[in-house]
Amino acid sequence: MKYLLLIYGTREAWKTLDWSALDKAHSELVAELTASGELVEMNELDSDRSAIVRRDASDALIVTEGPFVEAREIVGGYYRVDCVDLDRAVEIAGKLEETRFSLVDVRAIVS
Repeated sequence: MKYLLLIYGTREAWKTLDWSALDKAHSELVAELTASGELVEMNELDSDRSAIVRRDASDALIVTEGPFVEAREIVGGYYRVDCVDLDRAVEIAGKLEETRFSLVDVRAIVS
């Protein structure tokens, strides 16, 4: 089953990160998931070149610059994994360094 792990964070938290620890944790996780065959895709998301798109009651298109919806946290990256079940996807998400200061949203991909 495929799962999407959405990595959230805030600009404030990212300013205080130990980037070497973050890079090390991601490198180790990518190596583990590549070796097990569970890694489908992963990438960082650009929060500067982004937009929120919606329609109002009159069906007019509303475009807001930036990645912010209603919260201060934004999706900073993702992993798409193919693993046995939700428990394994949660285990993988728990290895992300970002869980120390923010959340990782684990979603099954409907196919």
